[in-house]
Amino acid sequence: MTPLQAALLDPFTPFAAPFMGRPLLLLIALAVAAGTVGVLVHLRRLEFSTDGLTHAVFPGLAIGAALGGTAGLLPGAVGAALAAAVVLALISRRGQPRDTAVAIVLTTFFSFGVVLVSVSRGSGSSISDFFFGRLLTITWSDLGVALTLIAVAVALIVVTGRQQLFAAFDPAGARRAGLPVLALEVVGTVAIALVVVAASASVGTLLALAVVIVPTAAARALTRSLPTAIAISILFGAVTGWLGLWLVVQLAEAGVDAAPGATVALTMIAGYLVALGVGALRGRPTRAAEPVVVGVR
Repeated sequence: MTPLQAALLDPFTPFAAPFMGRPLLLLIALAVAAGTVGVLVHLRRLEFSTDGLTHAVFPGLAIGAALGGTAGLLPGAVGAALAAAVVLALISRRGQPRDTAVAIVLTTFFSFGVVLVSVSRGSGSSISDFFFGRLLTITWSDLGVALTLIAVAVALIVVTGRQQLFAAFDPAGARRAGLPVLALEVVGTVAIALVVVAASASVGTLLALAVVIVPTAAARALTRSLPTAIAISILFGAVTGWLGLWLVVQLAEAGVDAAPGATVALTMIAGYLVALGVGALRGRPTRAAEPVVVGVR
């Protein structure tokens, strides 16, 4: 029996190796984040904000790479993401439309990062790793930092969950009820930023959006119940993450060196298309303008 045949018969065999087990653990943790933080992103329609945060970490990458090489990437990205999250929340509360605030933060931070890279030397390769991902080469230290970031982000959303939902569906009512809407917005944005950085350590900043957004979008195609959507998002993220890694192994056995992060992201997109088809057959609405996962089924 060839290694390929063995892998096909036992799809769990490849994950016994540490270099496969670590990415799988991280993708499962990101699935939990997708079912909590990702749901908040969808409820508050913060997809563009999330995309902006993936670009706003660039100056942190440049500073971290210049000061500490590859080891400095995560700390630098976390600092930049937190700063961008706070600035974004403050600008949007100053009367600026949310999309305008995102565009300003994205442009400012990304331009600053380009300037830093242009005047520094020797950090290009490590920054490239963070942009495009290094899923199969993450270390136990990388995994520990990423899991910590995800745990903090999920905890922030769980603790403020009821208030976040209230502010998402009725901001004016939340203010009249005395809720700290600005603080809730900062907390939510910080949680998103932490997950974006954790995802960037594996699939790369250019594909982190898929890990955060796609599982919840797939859940939206199947249900409007919030508890059900959370469960589906977590299951979807875990299963498609595992399938993506398994597919990387099969392609490698066939002599194809596919980018792991991009393969996982494309697997999630394929799963999303399947969810859309299933939702259409069941008569689930898929219009972009419809609120997601409200009410109880």
